Amino acid sequence: MRSVMAASGAPKGVRKGTFRRVVGFARPHRTKLVVFLLLTVVSAVLAVSTPVLAGRVVDAIVGGRGVSVVVWLAVAIAGIAVVDAALGLVERWQSARIGEGLIYDLRRAVFEHVQRMPVAFFTRTRTGALVSRLNNDVIGAQRAFTSTLSGVVTNVIQLGLSLGVMFTLSWQVTALALVLLPVFVLPARRMGSRMADLQREASTLNAAMTTQMTERFSAPGATLVKLFGRPRAEVAEFSERAARVRDIGVKTAMATRWFMTGLTLVSALAQALVYGLGGYLALTGDLAAGTVVSLALLLTRLYTPLTALANARVDVMTALVSFERVFEVLDLKPMIEEKTDPATMPDGAVSVEFEDVRFAYPAADKVSLASLESVATLDSRGGEEVLHGISFRAEAGQLVALVGSSGAGKSTIASLVPRLYDVDSGAVRLSDVDVRDLGFDDLRRTVGVVTQDGHLFHDTIRANLSYPRPDATEDELWDALDRARLKPLVESLPDGLDTVVGERGYRLSGGERQRLTIARLLLARPRVVILDEATAHLDSESEAAVQAALGEALRGRTALVIAHRLSTIRAADQILVVEDGRVVERGTHAELIEADGRYAELHRTQFDEAPATTPAAV
Repeated sequence: MRSVMAASGAPKGVRKGTFRRVVGFARPHRTKLVVFLLLTVVSAVLAVSTPVLAGRVVDAIVGGRGVSVVVWLAVAIAGIAVVDAALGLVERWQSARIGEGLIYDLRRAVFEHVQRMPVAFFTRTRTGALVSRLNNDVIGAQRAFTSTLSGVVTNVIQLGLSLGVMFTLSWQVTALALVLLPVFVLPARRMGSRMADLQREASTLNAAMTTQMTERFSAPGATLVKLFGRPRAEVAEFSERAARVRDIGVKTAMATRWFMTGLTLVSALAQALVYGLGGYLALTGDLAAGTVVSLALLLTRLYTPLTALANARVDVMTALVSFERVFEVLDLKPMIEEKTDPATMPDGAVSVEFEDVRFAYPAADKVSLASLESVATLDSRGGEEVLHGISFRAEAGQLVALVGSSGAGKSTIASLVPRLYDVDSGAVRLSDVDVRDLGFDDLRRTVGVVTQDGHLFHDTIRANLSYPRPDATEDELWDALDRARLKPLVESLPDGLDTVVGERGYRLSGGERQRLTIARLLLARPRVVILDEATAHLDSESEAAVQAALGEALRGRTALVIAHRLSTIRAADQILVVEDGRVVERGTHAELIEADGRYAELHRTQFDEAPATTPAAV
């Protein structure tokens, strides 16, 4: 592969250094690669041997050297064919091991890297585009080390051996056959860049189609499409993208076909020249008839590798584009890193402290890629401070509530405790230990979160429940369900704990989903609980059940609760009123009502009787 790229110059349209990184990525497979390349060398030598033996058969027949010579030569040709077939099987097995191993390494590396990305990355990235990198691009990159690499090595060796043997047989015929060689080289230089551009565009469009399918085939996406009656519009949009992929496929196929047809035609013309000059030399007695046959057969071993090598540039460019798209994801630096020597969390109850915390959501270029967002350029907004000097302390075992207008910064404050984001200045501490100094595992064991839309995987109740503690016993699972007021429901299901909840848990009601996420929290046994409007979208009956479950979750734990309904946080040890990223009031319910400030205003808005309204006005 290196020889092809060196011969054809630096590839256009691919980032500098991509090939070097590809070689580095393949280094763990170098032993298998060496064995694989040795097999291809032997296979190439055998491929060149057959034409030479075929020429000797013709010479033996013309020279009347006897049946035994012809038979032994035929047996030798048959033996070479059998050995070559066996080598082909072993070579394919080795090739598959390398290719599948590389796919595994790439997918694991990308998946592991993506898991380390901040939440901001996932809020911007289109899921389908990311999935496309793990599937289509990884497989495209893998081809570089299976079909392309083996083809390059085999064809280079065949080309060298064929040229050497042909020159020993007749330098005149060989020189004539090489007259048309420049016709191979020139189109290959232009075709490689063209195919790389087409491959990149096709990958982008395939990612867009995957994204649309991922979003529209999900339960909430499909419901939205049906509710607003837009199936035809969705089909039209998908058809437009699919049509563009189809058109690119046609362009790619025709460009490749024109290229290969031209090369095949040149090869046929060269063969005609060999037969013409070789036949003339044979008739004049300057060349044996068998030598002409050998030259003609060797010519196929010459121009077939040349054709393949010319096309290899196209394959290499296509594979490098796939590698480049994979490396794009791997080059995104995670904004939140674990220290090499993290501090450990002290035993016992945990306090939570914010000290003069300032925070701005990261700009798009820090956490995302334009190609993953399916946009031409990334959004330039970001970096504006949204939290301004937040300070408070929740003592161990206390419940601190955050209230305020929508968009005031309450959820942002809560997201800093489990390090979904890192502060820009100031500090967030758990029992006087900065969360940035803690190990990820220690932090996850300490802090548990329940959001207003608790996520469930398309899996069983058992798998979703035991996600934070896979080693939990059956009794512990049922105990968590009982304390979350969900045990009777699960017991009534035909498959019990092994009931599949559906994508995002949509086979359960909203209250049941939320209680299952609370049961998961109870099983995890965190010492700090964060509730982000956990009952915001529930009806009164479901809210009552969830509130009872939350009572279990909060018992004996330090809690940070974001509440929209003020009735749920009257007993809080401290209430913080957040507006525009600042704490504007703090105190108990009684103190804040007496102060008659923003909290009292919110309280009156929720609980004072509204004037009677006619149905027509509604």
